[in-house]
Amino acid sequence: MIAETSTILVIHAAATWAMTGLIWFIQLVHYPAYRQVGPANFASFQLRSPARTGVIVGPLMFTELGTGAWLLWQRPAGVAPGWLWMGAALIAVCWVSTVLLQVPIHLRLTLKWDDKTVERLIRTNWLRTIAWSIRAVLVATWLLMSQR
Repeated sequence: MIAETSTILVIHAAATWAMTGLIWFIQLVHYPAYRQVGPANFASFQLRSPARTGVIVGPLMFTELGTGAWLLWQRPAGVAPGWLWMGAALIAVCWVSTVLLQVPIHLRLTLKWDDKTVERLIRTNWLRTIAWSIRAVLVATWLLMSQR
């Protein structure tokens, strides 16, 4: 069971780190690029962008969620339960932010271009960016703890 848990931890770390890199790209490149698309072309762009991004984001988020749950159930050696619950809380922050903030904003933008809504998307996405960044450090710590 220990080898299996180690494998799950590595998969979890890979998903977290991939999401961290992706969310920084979204925060610093993708969402700010919305400003350049403009109202005339934005509707078609907005219909394609989330769907294409979702092909990458969806599997990574579900992998992170599933492996995170597994690690709560089968704790890696050397990793205190509190650390795992902190990681789970940050996963919840990312999911809640996605469902309650980013998805509705994307839907609003699909219906109508609005500069203020684009700025709100960029501003509110900092919550996910920070949460995933903290998770990346946290998960690296778990890997180090599990090796002792």
